[in-house]
Amino acid sequence: MAKMANGLCDNLLTCVVRAWDPTKPLLFCPAMNTAMWSHQLTSCHRDKLLGLGYVEIPPVTKMLACGDEGIGAMAAVSDIVQAVLTSLPSSGED
Repeated sequence: MAKMANGLCDNLLTCVVRAWDPTKPLLFCPAMNTAMWSHQLTSCHRDKLLGLGYVEIPPVTKMLACGDEGIGAMAAVSDIVQAVLTSLPSSGED
């Protein structure tokens, strides 16, 4: 999120984001430790991405890889798939 929010392009993902057509939806799914999620810099980066029109699929609360329980886990795959499908333009066909 920090790299995307600040326009850094030093890997494939951030280069694709930087070259993304701003008229198309761009979804992001944050996943991190609860302490990282609660940090004020994360709020700044998140706000910047939302301000750019990116769509957040928010993290969920559960037992994290670090052993803590709290917010920060990536959303369920089914929720991510649903958000992607919702963001796609309809073809007008049934």
